[in-house]
Amino acid sequence: MPRALKLLLVSAFTLLMFSPAKAAGDVGYYGFEPDIVANYISQSSKKLGYVRVTVDLMLEDVGNISVVEHHMPLLRDAIVEILSQEPEDKIKSLTGREEIRQKCIERLKTLLKQETGKDIIRDVLFTKYLYH
Repeated sequence: MPRALKLLLVSAFTLLMFSPAKAAGDVGYYGFEPDIVANYISQSSKKLGYVRVTVDLMLEDVGNISVVEHHMPLLRDAIVEILSQEPEDKIKSLTGREEIRQKCIERLKTLLKQETGKDIIRDVLFTKYLYH
């Protein structure tokens, strides 16, 4: 690759890396790392089941990512609590999964509203949902 082309690519990459952040009001996404894992009691009550969920938050403003990071332990705990209280049939059904997701949206919005005084979360997405 010619030296001039390499220099041009490095310059373009540098400009992209140090360009101003997106304008306020742009939707942002924040993914929970690692996945959330919670136990639930199976219907037979003789064994524990588990559910593993990859959660991504759709934020009203990309500028709120640092706020979400700061409150991550609180948000993670709320999701684990919701998942661990659900019965097996709800965990394993599509309609139940949607009900759980709606509970998570309501709970996380409420918690962040209490902590920050503003609406931060637009939606909660389950991008992976495994149970056993």
